[in-house]
Amino acid sequence: MTTKTTDGPALSDASLSRMVENLKKVEQLTERLGQVMAHRQTHRQALDGPNQELFAKAQQAYLTEAMTNPAKLMEHQMSFWTRTMTHFVEAQQALAKGTLTAPEDNTPSDRRFANPLWQTHPYFNFVKQQYLINAQALEQAVEDVTDMEPREKKRLAYFSRQIIDMMSPTNFLATNPDALERAIETEGESLVKGIENLISDLEANDGELIVRLADESAFKLGENIATTPGKVVYRNKMFELIQYTPTTDKVHKTPLVVFPPWINKFYILDLKEQNSLVKWLLDQGHTLFMVSWVNPDSTYRDVGMEDYIEDGYLAAIREVKAITGENKVNLVGYCIAGTTLALTLALLKQRGDTSVKSATFFTALTDFSDQGEFQPFLTDDFIDGIEGETEDKGILPSVVMARTFSFLRSNDLVYAPAVKHYIMGETPPAFDLLYWNGDGANLPARMAMQYLRALCQRNELAEGGYDILGHHLELGDVDVPLCAVACETDHIAPWKDSYRGVRQMGSTDRTFIMTQSGHIAGIVNPPSKKKYGHYVNPSLEADHEGWLEGAKFHEGSWWPRWGAWLKKRSGKMIEARNPGDDGRKILGDAPGEYVAKKANH
Repeated sequence: MTTKTTDGPALSDASLSRMVENLKKVEQLTERLGQVMAHRQTHRQALDGPNQELFAKAQQAYLTEAMTNPAKLMEHQMSFWTRTMTHFVEAQQALAKGTLTAPEDNTPSDRRFANPLWQTHPYFNFVKQQYLINAQALEQAVEDVTDMEPREKKRLAYFSRQIIDMMSPTNFLATNPDALERAIETEGESLVKGIENLISDLEANDGELIVRLADESAFKLGENIATTPGKVVYRNKMFELIQYTPTTDKVHKTPLVVFPPWINKFYILDLKEQNSLVKWLLDQGHTLFMVSWVNPDSTYRDVGMEDYIEDGYLAAIREVKAITGENKVNLVGYCIAGTTLALTLALLKQRGDTSVKSATFFTALTDFSDQGEFQPFLTDDFIDGIEGETEDKGILPSVVMARTFSFLRSNDLVYAPAVKHYIMGETPPAFDLLYWNGDGANLPARMAMQYLRALCQRNELAEGGYDILGHHLELGDVDVPLCAVACETDHIAPWKDSYRGVRQMGSTDRTFIMTQSGHIAGIVNPPSKKKYGHYVNPSLEADHEGWLEGAKFHEGSWWPRWGAWLKKRSGKMIEARNPGDDGRKILGDAPGEYVAKKANH
């Protein structure tokens, strides 16, 4: 015997029985979910969104607009009412015909609504169209607010967009045809797996919901990710220093030291052999050292930017010089490590230390006068919340930063994977880049607040100078030959802001390259992929618009261009150096111990 659902597949009695059993499992798992949430580690509410002051100001501004320009307000209200009623009437007319077909749909293309049922099924089509009408009305309401400071209005627009994205019908089982079809096809098993995935993610983050983007069981450091051979040749409380095994008989005399960001792990530059910048640099004949930062716990509460400079950058430079017997090194700083590299170079200039031959900056900001998409998170209410969190825990937990970065691209990095993971019951993909993205690191309390308050909020380095280690540092102090690489669609370190900082540096030898794509894909862009091109303009006299207007586009990766630049500053070729040649004790194999430590443990 079978039962046929309306316009749906025929279900046998056995299938219905299995679905009932699976729904019972869902109920049991829901109880377990409640227990997880009851024991979750809480965080300050200020980290979840703006304080009520922002919405109070928006309400006041909206009321003011209604008083001063009621015709405009009524026009938009009537437009919303008219579209809603017209939509309802069209749906009713379609149903009255008895054909169960959706009305005409001229809504724009949206990959969230790719299932044909969003177009053809009257229920799903009605839900989708009304959602889009509501979304447009809310966006228009925000746009109509005029009596607000631009900074506050930008925040209002951002958080309103978050509400719109969160309320998409694709995010809920009852209004997601893909999820409902999967539940029927799997006899409810997809719902069981989805709840299990949700509980697993909550348990992994002490009750904080961070959507797992990759199958973590598919990767193991040193085995199928971060596999380039090398040795740990130095370790202190801040970092491990990895010296990689050369792949050429001859190497350049001047060694190269890479400082990755300590918000994430270094192996983004060594995911696999095909796209490893580490492997590529070795093949170009460089003696390559990588700094692998410690993943701090609460005992690092009082570690500040001065510790990262003194016991990080300066210690690494000292050790590399001792290992290689050279008196100069080339340096690379990526993201926040590039910001701190600028501080280090300014400090060395004031100390009269000429150890650095050249510096390369990957997607690094040194002028924060335009905070871009991060502006909603750099106001006092949010930073005050972070400060309270760091005072309580001694660290800024990785989950806070991961969530913030994710919500800058919420549909791609939060809701879409959450739907697949929790509603569809799918296992996350075995994707190395997404695995790395989820393997974050904590920040020490003192360092986090120095960075957010002095550098980001007050922009001290670019505007007046930054005081640290007994020196007053300014961007103009950076005078070594430098190459800066920025990414065209980078939402974390916008290329125009990176360019603005480079223009303020004091070096007379400056090269600026803008590559296509974003913060990660633009940097991890091996020549073999032949994927993204790059722009070059030797003149840095104009502002960013003028620079781009005069720039020449080149097909292919920027790596060879930078490689040629670096080669000119790396000295003659000598016999290859191997880890341990200087007689010091080898502390372990790459990728080392520090990189394996997970956040919040």
